[in-house]
Amino acid sequence: MARDEPPRHPGAPALSPAARALAARCEPRVNELARHLARGAFEQLRGYAELPADVKDVEIAATARHALRLFLRTAVHGSPSEGLEFFEERAAQRAEEGMPLHLLLRTYCLGIHQLWQALRSAARPGEEPALAELAEALFAAEERVVGAVTESYLDEQAALAAERHERRRSRARALLDGTAAPDASAPDGPALVLHLSFPDARDARSPVAVRRLHRRVQTALDRAFGTEALALLDATGGHVVVPGTSQLPERIGEVLREAVAGPGLRLAADAVPDTAGIPRAARLTAEIVRVAAACGRPPGLHRLDDVLLEYHLSRPSEGSGRIAARLDPLAGRLDLLDTLRTHLAQRQDRRATARLLSLHPNSVDNRLTRVQELTGLDLADPRDTALALAALLLRDAPVKA
Repeated sequence: MARDEPPRHPGAPALSPAARALAARCEPRVNELARHLARGAFEQLRGYAELPADVKDVEIAATARHALRLFLRTAVHGSPSEGLEFFEERAAQRAEEGMPLHLLLRTYCLGIHQLWQALRSAARPGEEPALAELAEALFAAEERVVGAVTESYLDEQAALAAERHERRRSRARALLDGTAAPDASAPDGPALVLHLSFPDARDARSPVAVRRLHRRVQTALDRAFGTEALALLDATGGHVVVPGTSQLPERIGEVLREAVAGPGLRLAADAVPDTAGIPRAARLTAEIVRVAAACGRPPGLHRLDDVLLEYHLSRPSEGSGRIAARLDPLAGRLDLLDTLRTHLAQRQDRRATARLLSLHPNSVDNRLTRVQELTGLDLADPRDTALALAALLLRDAPVKA
């Protein structure tokens, strides 16, 4: 190493005395360059004018001044006295304030360009090699700083998103179990409670797939309601609370089916006048979805009136165990249980049942005859038909009294 060459920052190119001298001539212009950036160049960036005055005039201007001075001092004197922590901290602050990442990165790129123009204007004839050295150093510095800023910004953004998500879940959990404390910022009022059951709920899903599904559903809900929906979901589905409304948006079923990317979505909704009714509505909507599935209704939006009789028949009582036991002879015969469920859902229309099960009508008749032989239930008798329906509802997902 030459005697007059100072130690370099790890990874930074060694600069010649001529390059250091060129950088030294620009060092006194740091404040001037920073002012020009803050009051001129940055103003041309889309979205910059909407930032708070203190962020523009203090935070961003100070960061630009610091970056310009750090590069020139490093070029002139060698190793910098500090690393990238300053820029990482400022990037985290910008993320917390909601400044878009593209706007933040463009301020750094403009600063690099401004500094390059200053170096070029200060260069004298014969200093072209020195200018080329500083250009290489600028590229290297830009790569390090922009990389560190981007990583810090995204890390902070991810942390903030996780905090918001957990706050949503905690609020939803408290509302659903009736332990939510009064919220002074949101006076008590009407709310809408939904229960969602995702298609293929019994299939294993990876944690990544579940998170992606939840993000799509959350985005769809927020857009459909025009407000923040409080969701408490897992891989199979769950509940959603939408404070401040009692109206279900049109096409909500279609919107959510697109979000889950499958036609098997089931959902039910119930409006309550105040938050005290949310736990009851949560139980009711979950039961409506369960009953609709148990009695063979197709996926979609289910309302209590759609399954009113089935809901009543599925209520637990002292006789529930005996009613469910009427189908014990069909244990292990999923073909017979599916045929019975579909036949009752189709109001005992054998041809409709055959179409849905891809069977010949005679095959449906044969299966139903076998059901009657094994269970002793006469499906031509209204009383026995009601018993069979109640047994299906109680057997598929027994409800605790």
